[in-house]
Amino acid sequence: MMIPACRLVDLPRGEAHRLDIDPPVSVFHTDDGELFAIDDTCTHQDASLADGWLEGCEVECPLHASKFNLKTGAVDAPPAKLPVRTHEVFVEDGMIYVRQSTAAPNLPPCIAARLAGGVA
Repeated sequence: MMIPACRLVDLPRGEAHRLDIDPPVSVFHTDDGELFAIDDTCTHQDASLADGWLEGCEVECPLHASKFNLKTGAVDAPPAKLPVRTHEVFVEDGMIYVRQSTAAPNLPPCIAARLAGGVA
């Protein structure tokens, strides 16, 4: 599924744009001009990665400082243990689009428990 994110001119380098879809996805525009999209929720706890710190091709979670590689979704620094899902990003006629991955997302335990009917 292709999802329009925002216009490229509206996403400055070094910034992120959160898409309020289910689950949320964030598009990151690095200082080098690259675009990446990952699931917005940290896999450790319920925190928005769009609110984190972008450095190179990594984003640091604002809650407990887990770091994720924007290219692969891999955890580069704990406490997170599970990677975030990555999504394809492309620009067409000045608009950024995200093609959402069909892989299952890695949800933080508090959200997974809530969805399973448990108490988080």
